[in-house]
Amino acid sequence: MTIAASRPDYGLARPVTVRPELARLLAGGPFPEALRAAIKGSGLSLDRIQHRLQLRGITISVATLSYWQSGRRRPERPESLDALRHLEAVLRVPPNALTALLGPPRPRGRRRHTGRLLPLDVLWGSNATLSTLLTRVNTSCDGILARISQHDRCSVNAQRQLHAVRVSQVLRAEQDGADRWILVYDWEASTVDAPQIVGLRNCRLGRVAADHDAHILVAEMVFDRPLATGETLIMEYEVINPVSSHGTTADSYFRRLRLPVRDYVLEVQFDTDNLPLRCQQFSSPAGDVRMARRRNLTVSPTGEVHAVALGVGPGLFGIEWDWPPVIPSPATERLPLRQNTAVSPNTVAQSGNTSVHN
Repeated sequence: MTIAASRPDYGLARPVTVRPELARLLAGGPFPEALRAAIKGSGLSLDRIQHRLQLRGITISVATLSYWQSGRRRPERPESLDALRHLEAVLRVPPNALTALLGPPRPRGRRRHTGRLLPLDVLWGSNATLSTLLTRVNTSCDGILARISQHDRCSVNAQRQLHAVRVSQVLRAEQDGADRWILVYDWEASTVDAPQIVGLRNCRLGRVAADHDAHILVAEMVFDRPLATGETLIMEYEVINPVSSHGTTADSYFRRLRLPVRDYVLEVQFDTDNLPLRCQQFSSPAGDVRMARRRNLTVSPTGEVHAVALGVGPGLFGIEWDWPPVIPSPATERLPLRQNTAVSPNTVAQSGNTSVHN
């Protein structure tokens, strides 16, 4: 399990003036209704839209456009997503406004393991420091633990810092003898102390290897006993970041998914006295952030937001947010601008930019 703090450069779509009803649909969807409203607002027929896309070098049938706006189909293939980006320009809606409503791709049939196991550090850009740290712990079990379900709950305090991440997951042993889970975490550079890792259920902290200059650590979460083939385990642990008046502002949290997971739930709890302006979930396949998908999310009045992915990975999945500007006053300390944090080969992401790997 890895937690990391380097945020992918996806960027949030910036507000553009559109009609109120279309703006509402672009903010919350669903995709078919938003597309229909955008087409209606453009005043263009589907034939004219097809023609304008052809002028841009995009070939798409009128039937496909009709299926998209009716909800019978949605763009998922790379060429369809490229066509959608050009369609946004033709319809004069903000870039990524429609793309953000798609969310993760829908599962198609039964997923099959490709047989190719990604190295533990590959989703970290083959980080040399991480590769060295991984040699100091036992990683032999990581590839034989199937990820059934994972649930991350992040707490962001009133100072806009990621205070804690509570992780709950269900694993299944594919071979006899699996007895530990590997956690990777990189914490923010402005904090000297490494985060505290606490085993809460069916696991305890084992060996830890850290590089304080690089602000990254790996740790073993050791099970109460080795698992037999086919046996499942529910485990929980928490990563607690040290409180710092100079900490970096958290603006995203994501998990690096080394192996597929059947369902992944990510929750972020904000302090009700300091809520973000907007949130988006994002996802991308391993090794290609250009294929990032985004979807707008709504923060509840109690400061909660969540995203769910089914049949996801390998790749990245997370939530990012924008804060309102800080207005300094003589009576309050000026807040820091940005914070970064991260976690392991089964990664959880946190502040500034944080990521988790599994």
